[in-house]
Amino acid sequence: MEGFEELKINTSTYQWSVRVISILKRLLSVNIKMHHDEGQVADGEIFLFNHFARFETFIPQYLIYQEDGSYCRSLAAEEFFDEDDGFSSYLLSVGAVPNKYPRLMPFLAGEILRGRKVIIFPEGGMVKDRRVHDRKGRYSIYSRSAKERRKHHTGAAVLSLKVDLLKQSIRNSFDRGDDKSIDNWLNILELEDRSALQATVQRKSTIVPANITFYPMRVGDNLLRRGVELFNKGISKRLSEELLIEGNILLKHTDMDIRLGDLIHTDEYWKRWERLVTRRCSNCIKSLDDLLVPNPSRSSMERRYLSARIRHNSEKLRDCYMRGIYEEVTINLSHLASLIIYSHLEKGIQDVDYDAFHRMLYLAVKYAQALPHINLHRSLRNPGAYAELLAGKCEGLDQFINTSSQLELVELEGGRYRFMPKLCAEHDFDVIRTENMVEVYANEAKPVQGIESVVEKAVADSVDPDAKEIARFRFSDMQISHKWDREIFYKPQYAEINQKETATERSDPFFILPEHHKDLGVILTHGFLATPAEVREFGEQLSTHGYPVVGPRLKGHGTSPWDLRECSWEEWLGSVRRAYEIMSAHCSQICLVGFSSGGALSLLLASEQLDGLTGVVTISVPIKFMNKNMVFVPLLHTANKLVSWVPSYEGIMPFRHNDNTEHPNINYRSMPVHALSELRLMVSELEERLKDVHCPALILQADRDPVVDPESADIVMDKLGSSDKRLEIIPSTRHGTLYEDIGDTRKLIFDYLEQLSE
Repeated sequence: MEGFEELKINTSTYQWSVRVISILKRLLSVNIKMHHDEGQVADGEIFLFNHFARFETFIPQYLIYQEDGSYCRSLAAEEFFDEDDGFSSYLLSVGAVPNKYPRLMPFLAGEILRGRKVIIFPEGGMVKDRRVHDRKGRYSIYSRSAKERRKHHTGAAVLSLKVDLLKQSIRNSFDRGDDKSIDNWLNILELEDRSALQATVQRKSTIVPANITFYPMRVGDNLLRRGVELFNKGISKRLSEELLIEGNILLKHTDMDIRLGDLIHTDEYWKRWERLVTRRCSNCIKSLDDLLVPNPSRSSMERRYLSARIRHNSEKLRDCYMRGIYEEVTINLSHLASLIIYSHLEKGIQDVDYDAFHRMLYLAVKYAQALPHINLHRSLRNPGAYAELLAGKCEGLDQFINTSSQLELVELEGGRYRFMPKLCAEHDFDVIRTENMVEVYANEAKPVQGIESVVEKAVADSVDPDAKEIARFRFSDMQISHKWDREIFYKPQYAEINQKETATERSDPFFILPEHHKDLGVILTHGFLATPAEVREFGEQLSTHGYPVVGPRLKGHGTSPWDLRECSWEEWLGSVRRAYEIMSAHCSQICLVGFSSGGALSLLLASEQLDGLTGVVTISVPIKFMNKNMVFVPLLHTANKLVSWVPSYEGIMPFRHNDNTEHPNINYRSMPVHALSELRLMVSELEERLKDVHCPALILQADRDPVVDPESADIVMDKLGSSDKRLEIIPSTRHGTLYEDIGDTRKLIFDYLEQLSE
């Protein structure tokens, strides 16, 4: 192996380390995810990562081994090998190579030809400020040793270009049938299989740019820093900062997203005419050192020319993979908020209204979603995490504002966010993460193509917002939420219950806006265990008469009973409220129409006396139930909660089978006991708030309803605060009078809407 015996990987130690990291991953709070398309891990040779935290240097090789079974070589700072101790021996045994190793290039090239992967951090050190552009927009980073900005290293590019030439040399030997040369290479690389060597050199030389993004980043104190400080009084400011930031990443819930970019094929960086020279030179390569170690005694015009072309092409290749690294950032809410803040500061604006800022942020999320090349953090793909930004209700926003306020970067005063002078102050490289996290976020996001344009458009459009466009975005959130929830709750662990389900009808929300529509919009809300399919046909009928209609999907419905098991009745009400807000952008008058539990939710929303509310129609509102066992639901739910702490046990009866459903094509067959308990809580709340409903109301009830006690309608009428209210009894032994249009239910509603329109 040409004198590299001391660097051999100890496979037992390597595999043991992988197992240890797997255990630590479960114990720590960092959530590691590697995202990539097919091919990058298997076909990649040199993997390049950005560098922000020390511990991340142990993660890539672990993930690659887990996925592909490949051993990796990783470059490590020379300082880790200064002492001949157990730690340096351990690093060597798991594939680390000192970056100042005398014959580094030949060694790494040989490892690649043996089928190993090579991991390099081309920034050459931690980039704490995430600033990777100079003032002219060129890639450059701060060097702590030089105390100035410099270009990124080209070592990875040079290595890949030279490996490409080595492969060409060996391919030439196979083409010539030069058995002596082939045997020489087999001996150098310690390989026995000719076919394996031939397959290796036929593969294109590749580089995989990759990005590691952490979210959220916190600056609060942690046990790790306090513990080190306790035993080592007077620790350096630099170490304290690193323990603060990186300890929070490890000990507090943090997402570590690793994204592998597209494969870069090195052979594409040789011009066609350059190939003529490289082919001639490659025939002279008899060992790894012939090309990879500079040797003036072997210089020739062709070799000097080749060296010059390698330097030139390596710079182009370097720029390509650095762009690939930085454009793979996983954009999150803090990135967008930080860019919005600096967009204002660049214009000399020092503060902004709360609502305006929230609107900018929401629009930035929606505009970013429209750009397919931008990698969005899952919290920006799940409306459950960002949809309430317009109301200032968002966990990610709260975390960002709290951190910014704690660092005295943003101040909340009089309904405005004030941007403090500290945001524009210069900070030492080693403290910027603890002094100005907003700048770190902004720096990290800037290299992503199009992201600043997205933010500028959001800022501009928020000045005079288009209510209809925002309504369109909000309805798209409803649709995205449905798909997101289905994806979450169709994983294998939920299969046993999901396989019992019989619903086949469409379960997504709908929004129908006729071209020439009335000014009275209708919100159609389905019932418990059902989906918008329960009211879709009626909604389509209403639209033919000019009524705009929104059919929301109640949270937890239309996906999996497991999803419903996670929801509260307040979340169901939130689904109806969002539909109302969407319709408000198109109509000045709105009527709420709800079936069964959807009717109860309609009345609850009506009790809030919203602007534009013209009337409410309910069908079979459940105040009392025909099934007397409902009285035991709270007791059963409490028992389930008491045993839920046992990890392998879901409760006494987490689900009850719904044998009597009238419409198995739209209803869940498995009823979560938790959801039944929420239903009881919702009914209790409704009885308290009926007095606050003041709009006109039409109450419909089947006289022999098998699910809802007909007495419920009398209770609603008695407690309803409306002066204009009417009760209609429908002769029916069925519960689903709206879905089946029993007793002209739909005509009664249509006629009532016509009266409201007039």
